[in-house]
Order: sequence, then C-alpha cells, then structure tokens
Amino acid sequence: MKIYFDVCCLNRPFDDQTQDRIHLEAEAILAIINHSRISNWSIVGSDAIDFEIARIPDYNKRIMVQILSTLHDAHIKVDSGIEKRALELKKMGLKAMDALHIGCAEKAKAEVFLTTDDYLFSKAVQNKKMLKLKIENPLRWVTEVLK
Repeated sequence: MKIYFDVCCLNRPFDDQTQDRIHLEAEAILAIINHSRISNWSIVGSDAIDFEIARIPDYNKRIMVQILSTLHDAHIKVDSGIEKRALELKKMGLKAMDALHIGCAEKAKAEVFLTTDDYLFSKAVQNKKMLKLKIENPLRWVTEVLK
C-alpha cells in the first residue's frame, strides 16, 4: 500500500501536544510510519513536500519535519502532467499546494492521501468522484486499517 502524507501530517508530531486531537493524530502518524517499516506499506515523498517544508519559518521545526520526511520509500518529481492535474484540482476549490500534493500522490498511484487539514478533507469528500485516490484523516484511517 502506498501512502502520501500531506505536510500538515509531517508537522503534527512537532505541534502543541497539549490538545487531544493533535496528540492523537500525531500518534496515528507515527504508528503509520512505524508500521510501514515492518509491512508492505510504502510512504511516498515528493518535490511538493520538500518545497512546502522548506517554507516552514521555525528553523528547528523545519529541520525535524525534514528528517521525518526522509523516511519515504519513493519520491515523485513535479512535472508538467502533475502541474496540469493540479490546475484541474484547483477548479474544485482546492488550494494550490493541496492540489499539487494530490497530483503528486495520484502520479505515485498512492492508495491513500492522509491529511489533518479539515478544509482539504471536506473538499475531497465533496469531490471524491474526481479524485484518483482516497483522502482521509490519519487517525480515522489507521483506526480502520489496523483493526
């Protein structure tokens, strides 16, 4: 199974853990990463992830997120096909970076795109017939998959 993490997921383990939702999502993300090391799951990285991480203003957090992002098994280079798909996805109301991430995940043939972004998740639910992969919250997803 191929899994694509949105950058908000990669940030989650380094966010304020005093909020229950953030803490539980962080634990789910770390569990998915750990499970990928002992199973047939693979994590997909991309140029889009690298670009977005490079824009994190907090230096220490950026370094930690960069380290976490290196645990991928495959890396997708942004190309004209992905850019074209991202433009199509933007027409659904997605933000430019979110559309680019989904384009990368689709190119990788990821089965699931994980995000903690409620806006992105709701747009994906509204437009799921136009997407080539499932978009899910990591906590909900891992709870279902690891029953």
